[in-house]
Formats: sequence, C-alpha cells, structure tokens
Amino acid sequence: MTTEELRQSLLMAPKNGYTRLDETKRKEMEDYSRRYMAFMDACKTEREATAWAVEKAESLGYKPFTPGMAVNPGDKFYYNNRDKAIALAVIGKLPLSQGANICAAHVDSPRLDIKPNPLYEDAEIAYLKTHYYGGIKKYQWPTIPLALHGLVCRKDGAKVTVTIGEDDSDPVLMVSDLLPHLSADQMKKTLAEGITGEQLNVILGTRPLDGEGSDLVKLNIMKLLNEKYSLIESDFLSAELTVVPAGKCREVGLDRSLISAYGHDDRVCAFAELDALFAIETPDKTAVCILADKEEIGSVGISGMQSHYFEHFMGGLCDAQGVKLEDCFAASFCLSADVSNAFDPNWPETCDRRNNSMLNYGVAICKYTGSRGKGGASDASAEAMGHVRTTLEENGVIWQIATLGKVDQGGGGTVAAYMANRNIVTVDAGVPVLSMHAPLELVSKLDCYETMLACKAIYLA
Repeated sequence: MTTEELRQSLLMAPKNGYTRLDETKRKEMEDYSRRYMAFMDACKTEREATAWAVEKAESLGYKPFTPGMAVNPGDKFYYNNRDKAIALAVIGKLPLSQGANICAAHVDSPRLDIKPNPLYEDAEIAYLKTHYYGGIKKYQWPTIPLALHGLVCRKDGAKVTVTIGEDDSDPVLMVSDLLPHLSADQMKKTLAEGITGEQLNVILGTRPLDGEGSDLVKLNIMKLLNEKYSLIESDFLSAELTVVPAGKCREVGLDRSLISAYGHDDRVCAFAELDALFAIETPDKTAVCILADKEEIGSVGISGMQSHYFEHFMGGLCDAQGVKLEDCFAASFCLSADVSNAFDPNWPETCDRRNNSMLNYGVAICKYTGSRGKGGASDASAEAMGHVRTTLEENGVIWQIATLGKVDQGGGGTVAAYMANRNIVTVDAGVPVLSMHAPLELVSKLDCYETMLACKAIYLA
C-alpha cells in the first residue's frame, strides 16, 4: 500500500458534516429545524414542554398508562409525572425481559425563579425578588427583555397559567444595571461579583395609583394582576413562577446555519428524542423516551431523574408482561441525550481541541463527563461506546467525539449517572452548544438533525 492508502485506511480524518449531506438530507434538516424552532417557541419551561409532549403524543395515539393495563407490541403509552416530566414508550416485538432502548433528556434550563414573597416597592419602582436556578453567569441577565411564565394555585383552589412577555402586544420585564459613568467600584469586581443574586430584581412597573401611601406602585401592579388573573398577593405563596428571556428562536448567520434560543440545554435533545420516537411504529425492543426535570440542580426531587417515577412507569410495563423490572434494566441501553460544549475559538485555552466537539460535525458522543478527575461521571465502557459507534455508523449518522473542556478547567454532569445507577448501560450524547447556560444559546441545524437521527437509530437498534 502507498503512504496515502495507509493514511486513508488507518487514520481518522474528521470532516465538516455538510460535506456528507446531499440535497435530500439538507431539505430534511431544514424541515426538522423548523419543527424544532416551533417547539422551542412554545416551550420555555419544563411544564410547557411536558404539556406539549402530552398533546402531541395523544394526537398520535399514545394513551396515558396506568398499572394493570394490557401491554402489546405496537402499543404507545405515556406517563405524565405531575405535569413537569414525562416518560413515553412504544412497546416492541420482543419482551421487556430483553430490555428497552431508552433516550433520556431534561427539559429544565437555567433561569430566574420568583421567591415565595417576591413583590415589593422601593423608590416608587415595583419589583419581583428572584432566586436564580441552575448555573448562570449573573451579569448576563440584566438589561435583556424577560418574560414571566408559570403556574399559580390561587387561594380559591383554582390553577392559573401565567405568561407575560411573549405576545407581541405584551410588555416585557427587565433587570436594571449600573451606568458606566458610576461603575468605578463595580468594574473593579470579578465577573462573578459584579452582579449579585440579590440584585437580580425584576422591574414590574413605576406608575402609582391615586391616593396616599408608600405602596401605590406595588398596589397598582397587584391590581393589574388581579384584573388579568384574579390574583391576590398571598397567591405568590403557592406559585411556581419563572423569569426567562422573552422572544422567539432566530436563525443566526448570513447562511442561516445556526439557531439562537433560550434553553437549547437541554430541550434541543428532548425534542430530538420526541421527534424520533413519534416517527417509529413497532420496534424490536421497546423504545422509551424520558423528559426529566431538575437536571440543572442535581436531578433531585419528585420530578428529577433520581426520583422513582421512571421505575413506576417501567415497573408497570414489566408487570403487564410478567417481567422483573431489574431484569429489564439489566438488559437495557440508554442514550443520555444532553448537550456538549462546542469548541469556541474565542476561548481555545479552555478546551482540548483534539477531544472537543465542533459545530457541524454531528451528534457528539461523550464517554464521560464529570469534573476534573471524572468526579460524578458515568464513564461508559468500551463495549457501550462500541455499541453506539456501530449503531450510528450502520445508520449513516454523522457523529463526533466530545469531552467537556480541559481536564483541570472544570466540568459538568448529566442524567447518565442516575440511569447507570439503575444497572442500565448508558452513554452520553448530544448537540454541541455555544454560549451554554447564557440567556441565548447557539446550536447548529446540522448537529440538531443528526442528534435526532442518532436517537432514532438507538430506538431501533
């Protein structure tokens, strides 16, 4: 063999994914991107994503699952976990004793949550106090348009859905920042200290009611909320309200190759799982899609991946087939679908370029996440990586390898460890993201599309 023949046969030569897309694939990618952008415009919280999934699933014939139901090949079920997380399944031809093919993502994202007693007035400006949720850079949140989303359980027992700031006719909310002319002290602080958590107070208004008192602006805001939603101030005590960036997805770049949106992490993978699941009929092994909550704060709580709602759902399916849940888990495979950090040439010093994911190189497969010495990681075995590699190659999926930055730079985690703790073979994979955890993040259309194809290939493996 010549040197060039040896090079081609023995060495890797990664290429930009666009070199592998024909016109048919490019059209499919654009169609998929439009569906994804519509999903993102409709779903800025875990509740909204769950509601969207339920409505779409029911339109496709999925039925809510309750223990005791018969389970047959081709049946389609979903389990809505308190309107904040959901698991869906298409029953396969093979019994659950031979395992399931699972894709797991999360639908919560970093944001500003409203405190239980949030409304106050200071210097004749009405504010909401917030408590940030997940890992954010606090300085990124002032001076951008914000919207209020969530649910309020009123004193009279009624549940009220609140959305303010998304309609073109709505006002938006905002957090103020200090002018440069008076920022001498602020500018001496680190980025982490320049804006504190207690300064992330959302402006609601400045117009007072007629009358006497020091709370006339606050009273006017409460009057407006009462007129629109029949709320009183004590209803905040039983509310779940969230402040998120206002506005819709936008295409980015003159070539429209990127998508800007709030919450790509990790609804970009959640939609990939859903879209892939909704496209299949009766797989060999049961295909299961999980959309979990609370990943950004450790996957804790009743709707997080560490809770037992997944066992409740899968246990019911297994009972219907006379299968032990632990036998099903031991024979199952899970693709933990979560985003990776795309290489950013503005900060090359943070990454090992040889092992970092790149925009437009396809779905990123990550053997391990964790921090520094792989702390908190689910470190996939060679066999698990081999299964993913073979499955994606056989299905023509464009993929790449990924690690989360340089070894001593930091790190992060996914739900993979909690799936692996259930004795399920698990590998991380997902879409590379620029500006992760910022109010607006960037992803490549190509990588989004290939991640959906990867989920579909895993479901059908």
